[in-house]
Amino acid sequence: MNKRPTKRDLRQQLQQAMEQYLEHGGAVKEVERGASGLHGSGYQDYRSGFEKPPEPRTPVDDVLQTIDQRRQEQRVTPAAKAPLRTKKPKKRIIYDDFGEPLRIVWE
Repeated sequence: MNKRPTKRDLRQQLQQAMEQYLEHGGAVKEVERGASGLHGSGYQDYRSGFEKPPEPRTPVDDVLQTIDQRRQEQRVTPAAKAPLRTKKPKKRIIYDDFGEPLRIVWE
């Protein structure tokens, strides 16, 4: 099985390749910080597929307010329509220290 090169090995190989390039007449061109590799150092100004100007947005505040009111009504009405349920008594058994039932209590 082949051993994978470590980061240190890769850095050394890159450093050696760079030194060989410079020794054989290569030069490194310095580029300004923030410069781009795009043509004209910027994006193309045309919009592909969007030849019309953007349309103004339609305000929908009244629609959203109507939706909120409907939601609020739905939250209130089911509780008002539901009949009140009376709680049924529950049977509870009281045990002594030995686990034997002593009596039954309704709560």
